[in-house]
Amino acid sequence: MEYRRFGQTDLEPSAYGFGAWGIGGSSYGPVQKSDALAALAEAEEQGCNLVDTAAVYGESESLIGEFLRGRRDRWIVATKYSFQKQGLERTLEQQLERLGTDHVDLYQLHSDPGPDAPIWEQLERLKQDGKIRYLGVSLYSHRSIEWMLDSPLIDGIQVAFSLLDPQPFLRCSEALERSGKGVLIRSSLKSGLLTGKYKPGTRFDKGRDHRAEDMTPQEIDTALRQLESFRFLEQTEGSLLLGAARYPLAFPAVSSVLLGARNAEQARFNFGEIPRQPLSAESLARIEQAQKALGLGRRSLLRRIVDRLRR
Repeated sequence: MEYRRFGQTDLEPSAYGFGAWGIGGSSYGPVQKSDALAALAEAEEQGCNLVDTAAVYGESESLIGEFLRGRRDRWIVATKYSFQKQGLERTLEQQLERLGTDHVDLYQLHSDPGPDAPIWEQLERLKQDGKIRYLGVSLYSHRSIEWMLDSPLIDGIQVAFSLLDPQPFLRCSEALERSGKGVLIRSSLKSGLLTGKYKPGTRFDKGRDHRAEDMTPQEIDTALRQLESFRFLEQTEGSLLLGAARYPLAFPAVSSVLLGARNAEQARFNFGEIPRQPLSAESLARIEQAQKALGLGRRSLLRRIVDRLRR
């Protein structure tokens, strides 16, 4: 496993981190406790040392807390505050109890509260108290990223980035690299649509699978049609999934790519069999062409990375 520095902190997360939304049972349907614990154990066996969760991910934090007994010092624990009604401090105390720890390595706001929100003072106080080591924010727009890069309180960000969703990351990638902030990438497989397993017409169960709530049938079909433009990765990189998962690692700003796993078999593949080295220059150039043809991309750091690899 490759390890990358998280911005200017002393954290060195694995190139692939464990995204723990799926094991909580609230996103893709119920998960057996034994399967969830086995997935975490297998991820650790393969060298994964970062787990990313949230209080709103069902049973995820409690399962992680049980798993971490006797091995807390081996893991970087990241969780989130989702602006619960009970407030920040009470929410964090409950999270620490569920996680079985006295501190969170990376505590993230689940969305951008704005630069003048009073929550920043609370977070700084909790950081000084040692309950939070480093602070991050999960972001969704280039404007949020741009102002966060100027904040001395923020140690890193989390942002969605995939073949089909290259923005806002590409627009801000150079600024992110210059800033020295850590970057966690979520949704590199676009909730599983980029695994190559699905075809247009696929529908997900409402009430059991978040994709039925988060995306309309038309959006699902559009995404599945668009991914056909990236099928060349099956020849150049071994499979669409392998290419999609590795794509963000081509960017120096990226600290870790979050991948989910609901059982040991999935964890063995995601953390043990997906290569860590970036995609080839040829694949990156073709990705840029496909994104441009689909109206998804823009000239950015990706072009300079391709040029650098070809030299």
